[in-house]
Amino acid sequence: MKRTRTSKGWMQEHVNDEYVKRAQRDGYRARAAYKLIEIDDKDRLIKPGMTIVDLGSTPGSWSQVAIQRLKGQGKVIALDILEMQPIAGVRFIQGDFREQAVLDQLEASLENLPVDLVIADMAPNISGISDVDQARAMHLTELALDFSSKWLKPGGNFLVKVFNGSGFEEIAGHMRQAFDKVVTRKPKASRDRSSEVYLLGLGKR
Repeated sequence: MKRTRTSKGWMQEHVNDEYVKRAQRDGYRARAAYKLIEIDDKDRLIKPGMTIVDLGSTPGSWSQVAIQRLKGQGKVIALDILEMQPIAGVRFIQGDFREQAVLDQLEASLENLPVDLVIADMAPNISGISDVDQARAMHLTELALDFSSKWLKPGGNFLVKVFNGSGFEEIAGHMRQAFDKVVTRKPKASRDRSSEVYLLGLGKR
């Protein structure tokens, strides 16, 4: 299939992207690693000894950052509908987070340990229909918030990718009810043209 001008432009931008080059140099699987690095540098979310759940983990760059910053003390459980190549110290579950059986498997893997931090960089399969894609993205965010509300220990934190648009204020409002403080983060590695931002719930009530 012949490449379109748009796909050529994207590839050109990707190859020249500062964060893509840094990821290749630093051994991260995706440029998204630097989004979590910047947020964690600012908000000090990851500390040795924590139990961390990484939702929408593939290809694994957020799990890489999390396991590095735990410094050999703690636990990372990652989940994605797509396959993820193994990362030392990370337990990976492949499955659809929207399915109860997969959620049951994730919860069983926690072995009744309360969770210190949930990180969720999930995005739905894009249909190209903005209203449909926004609704799918918000549904994933709601599921991640439900999981966090159930499993985060008091004082635990929740970092989730959200897309500006319909449902954004509603999900932010739900988070304000569940956490002492909710802030918005737009890391430098998040492209300007992208509508993605990260909502951070600090201090689960």
